Amino acid sequence: MGKLIGGILLIIGTSIGAGILALPATVAPTGFVTSSIALFFIWLLMTFNALLILEVNLWLPENSNIISMARVTLGLWGQVVAWVSYLLLLYSLLAAYISGGADVLGSLLGLVGFHSVPWADALVFTCIFGFVVYRGTRSIDYVNRLLMLLKLSSFFLLVALVLTQVKLPHLQEGKPHYVWSTLMLMVTSFGYATVLPTLRAYFNSDAKKLRLVILMGSIVPLICYIFWDMAILGSLPLEGEHGLRHAYLSGHVTSELMVDIARFIQNTWITEIARFFTSICVATSFLGVAMSLSDFFADGLRTAKVGWGSLLVYSVTFIPPLVLVVFWPGLFIHALNYAGTFCLILLALLPSLMAWRGRYSKQIVGDYRVFGGKAALVISFSVTFILIFIGLYSEL
Repeated sequence: MGKLIGGILLIIGTSIGAGILALPATVAPTGFVTSSIALFFIWLLMTFNALLILEVNLWLPENSNIISMARVTLGLWGQVVAWVSYLLLLYSLLAAYISGGADVLGSLLGLVGFHSVPWADALVFTCIFGFVVYRGTRSIDYVNRLLMLLKLSSFFLLVALVLTQVKLPHLQEGKPHYVWSTLMLMVTSFGYATVLPTLRAYFNSDAKKLRLVILMGSIVPLICYIFWDMAILGSLPLEGEHGLRHAYLSGHVTSELMVDIARFIQNTWITEIARFFTSICVATSFLGVAMSLSDFFADGLRTAKVGWGSLLVYSVTFIPPLVLVVFWPGLFIHALNYAGTFCLILLALLPSLMAWRGRYSKQIVGDYRVFGGKAALVISFSVTFILIFIGLYSEL
């Protein structure tokens, strides 16, 4: 039971991370109702494809990652697409989380009178939580359990307190047509499926438990996102010098959001809990994504994470995103926006293609198959393709 809870919490922790901090400021122009409906349909799409990733992964030996899955089902072209999209996605996410973590760390140090430089904040944050990843899945699981206990406790307490400040007219603001520019961040907020190959080995290929982990681990973030948006959108103004739109455009949405909460909700308890929640959010997302990326490199480079192989895997995992953050401050929002397109390619488009190719061309029959047959795969592929086009168009 402990391992099952740990797996669920790992998916929740990977999902409810730095992205939740940017979510209210991003969806504010759209409005609460429209953004909540969009979140539900994005959750449905990403959960279906997460189950497809589980199905395809179970066709292969344990410790097989996306690269091996694409190579077996789609051949060389699929392997190339998987390599490129995986690297772009996880490097974007890691860069976003390092940037957000450095922003939070810098603001926390400022509260005690210590003013550091951004590159040093990024380096310290990466070293601390990178060491946990280096220690392996079990260490990540235990550290994540502790962080998630603190995170969920602070989250529900924070939301309960902030909801008392909600003003109904704020929730009625927004224009639905702005939803198209928010979809990529919503997609990224459900990009937990990169951890599934690692969890598959951790659960000894128990498909029933893994399916439960996916469903339970993904529904909790959906509920949390909706209530978080309700609390923030209902209590903070959209426009103005300290409004949500200003926080989004500032490039430092994590620290700006905390400043806005303190300014408009003059409650010391809420301010301190919000600051604490922000700090943990970035850390849990970093752990899940870094674990996935290191396992991906171990599979793709066919290198065991011991000795010189370990040095190689963790060097290529952490150094590139850290360099990006050091030389491109304020990367947080930009990285999350671009990550949405890569997330769709890797975690929605490829799973549909791999499942189709494996089921109907290679006639692979496994112990677990996702519901829906050909119709569900066609719908998933079509919706994903449209969303990718929207994501690319919105970034032009």
